[in-house]
Amino acid sequence: FLETTLHSLVNQTVRPNRIIVVDDHSTDNTYSIAQAFSDKYPFVSVVKNISESQHEPGSKVIRAFHKGLEMVDHNYDFIVKADADLIFPDNYFETIIRHFETDEKVGMAGGFAYIEKNGNWVLESLTGKDHIRGAFKAYRKTCFEDIGGLRPAMGWDTLDELLALYYGWSIKTDEHLKVKHLKPTGAKYNRKTGKKQGIAFYRLGYGFVLTLIASLKLAFNKKKPGLFPDYMLGYFSATWHKTPKLVNKNEQQFIRNYRWKKIREKFL
Repeated sequence: FLETTLHSLVNQTVRPNRIIVVDDHSTDNTYSIAQAFSDKYPFVSVVKNISESQHEPGSKVIRAFHKGLEMVDHNYDFIVKADADLIFPDNYFETIIRHFETDEKVGMAGGFAYIEKNGNWVLESLTGKDHIRGAFKAYRKTCFEDIGGLRPAMGWDTLDELLALYYGWSIKTDEHLKVKHLKPTGAKYNRKTGKKQGIAFYRLGYGFVLTLIASLKLAFNKKKPGLFPDYMLGYFSATWHKTPKLVNKNEQQFIRNYRWKKIREKFL
């Protein structure tokens, strides 16, 4: 899908100053496709990253992102981590920039993911109205620095938003920005991945009850109830082994309070 994604990026009404493609140990034509764009467009670069070929949800993609980040001139205003299986609407960046410029407290901005079903593009079920998918999230530089960048761990694209809120930033979603997601999320997920999700809930400082609720909701949204025990098994495993948290005590308390607030708003 890379060629299609890059076409949608270079044809934006407002082009990025720089596009960096990270070829993360691919075994296909990723590098040659990216290099062809680099030859044609001077603002497109490609870098190879040597990592294990095994898919590791969360950590692998962020390590690849960090590889690209090493090449970034830090004199920028906004930065985006984009997956390679997307079709962006041609006004995506123009609209995102407008949101940032309109409200100086917006730290992250993005649209919504749509997947193809029976010839129609429908909202991907994992998309919440107040959450931006990690596949195409844009960050204001100062917000990105406040949250300490992106953590190479499963749950990073929830943690970044929670930390942004903790530091006083707001999250802007725009329902008019419909990003076509060509490969549905979780296509390669298995029981091992489910356990890692449970570990992620623990590392975010959710606690047992919030993890229980989050696990039920996620299994329901994925329409895979069998994942629920895997999530909980991962949480109990992390508890037993005292796995290091991704957040400090103050951040944990904020995250719990925020999650309970959202639950109360939804049901009351």
